[in-house]
Amino acid sequence: MAIALTAAPGATKKPFYRELYVQVLFAIVLGVIVGIAVPEFATTPGIKALGDGFIKLIKMVIVPIIFCTVVSGISHIQDARKVGRVGVKALIYFEVVSTFALLIGLVIGNVVQPGNGFAGKTPDAAAVAQYANAPHKTAVEFLLDVIPESVVGAFAKGDILQVLFFSILMGFSLLAMGERGAPLRSLIDDMAHAIFGVLGYVMKLAPVGAFGAMAYTIGKYGPSVLGNLAGLVATFYFASALFIVFVLGTIARIGGFNIFKFLVYIKDELLVVLGTSSSESALPNLMAKLEHLGCSRSVVGLVVPTGYSFNLDGTNIYMTLATLFIAQALNIPLTIQQQLVILGVAMLTSKGASGVTGAGFITLAATLAAVDPRLVPGMAIVFSIDKFMSENRALTNIIGNGVATVVISGWEGELDRAKMKAVLNKPSDSFAIVREEAGEAG
Repeated sequence: MAIALTAAPGATKKPFYRELYVQVLFAIVLGVIVGIAVPEFATTPGIKALGDGFIKLIKMVIVPIIFCTVVSGISHIQDARKVGRVGVKALIYFEVVSTFALLIGLVIGNVVQPGNGFAGKTPDAAAVAQYANAPHKTAVEFLLDVIPESVVGAFAKGDILQVLFFSILMGFSLLAMGERGAPLRSLIDDMAHAIFGVLGYVMKLAPVGAFGAMAYTIGKYGPSVLGNLAGLVATFYFASALFIVFVLGTIARIGGFNIFKFLVYIKDELLVVLGTSSSESALPNLMAKLEHLGCSRSVVGLVVPTGYSFNLDGTNIYMTLATLFIAQALNIPLTIQQQLVILGVAMLTSKGASGVTGAGFITLAATLAAVDPRLVPGMAIVFSIDKFMSENRALTNIIGNGVATVVISGWEGELDRAKMKAVLNKPSDSFAIVREEAGEAG
């Protein structure tokens, strides 16, 4: 089930306007123009449905792709202990890198102090009551929730961690069956090819989805809503850029690849995420691209879905930076001890609310309440611009998970470095990779 690296003989480079990233970029720009020029039209249910519909189409294939990828990857390996090693290495990596992300948000927040002199409206506690009062899972509850009440229920809800848990068990079961499990392994491999074929059709609608999501966002929330919160947005993007270039860039260099070449390689996925503000919209394509890059199927299947819940670099930067911004805006000074509490609490809360609607605000509320309850009403200050922040959170998260998968693949000895070098020097477009994964020609 390997993905072909070279193009078919005699293949010609297609016109630039047929490249996915060009189409999505054009759609994003057009969405911004429409959102600013005719916000009444941009905020109609029909325009909103374009973005929502595309994200639903992507979510439709996420669960079967994860199931097939994980089961296929595990059932074909020879050393069953490798799964445990990969899992432990992934969790160690996630915690170390997440700590760097939290620290960068904390340092930038203290140095830039974007909340000082804030002249916005007095926060309204009622505006964020639904998030501040939302129940937050304990660590034990979170772990128990990983176990589905039924396999069908896990697939029906689209709970990624529950599906991953069952897929790992299924993979081990097929591995233990040996030759008797060969027909089922072959069926799952064929099913994966077919599902990637469905993904290929869905991705053709990416420009439409990006246009609808961006037009609606700009039409409803901005650009006037930014106002004097533009400093916080700019600071968050700056902090994320520093994290990507210096932290992830250093990790990538140690791992044997260039972070900028990697970003160019996944540009299609980044633009889709930018347009839709959802990291889910690029998850299946990212998995296909990482395999194409030379990462083994088993590592991709384990690290990417797990990172979706445990490796939230962008969210971690946002948590510490937003907490400091609110404290500065409300003129509530935080001691060093309180800022260290932010690190510890944010590290836990960012995991506990994974997959929950409004998770960013729920985890922010939990963090603020643990540090100083007086900060909780200040969430209303950043409420109006959260949509602009979520785009950057999703971008940083997906870049971090991509880098993590390559590094852990190399750490495990499951990375084809020659193939990685060749691919990064001459990256392919997403459509071609998905078509190859689906077993189509050309």
